Amino acid sequence: MRASNQTPGPEIQILMRLLEEAYLRKAWHGPNLRGAIRGLTADSALKRPAPGRHNIWEIVVHAAYWKYAVRRRLLGEKRGTFALKGSNWFRCPDTLTEDSWKVAVSLLDKEHLLLREAILKIPPAALYTASFGGKTDNLTLICGIASHDLYHAGQIQLIKRLVR
Repeated sequence: MRASNQTPGPEIQILMRLLEEAYLRKAWHGPNLRGAIRGLTADSALKRPAPGRHNIWEIVVHAAYWKYAVRRRLLGEKRGTFALKGSNWFRCPDTLTEDSWKVAVSLLDKEHLLLREAILKIPPAALYTASFGGKTDNLTLICGIASHDLYHAGQIQLIKRLVR
């Protein structure tokens, strides 16, 4: 593993830029995932575009879970350490306070930071090897999680328009 004070190689720098544009950093394509939820209230996060469809709270927790899952695969960590019980899609509470909405957003932020730290630990040569316990290479996982953020950012933007 790379020493933490070393500058990451160009491959890792590009992946970090991709990850940050999809999540937090201003980008040419419009809102990223964090921008799509900025300023939302708990009430807004609970609204569904139609019965049986996901709401924004569910999407936020789902995105946090997959950041955790990719980090776990990159580092070879054991399963079952996510902050919430379950996996992939989590059941939304019937009522949501502003504080509990902030907890969900904080979970997403925390998992993003932990994923960033994990990516910075990967030697460039390991990008082309399969992740721990999987068949997908690390490069594909990292590009995929950035794409996942953008997909859900667009989904959230659409939900916000549909529930107005």
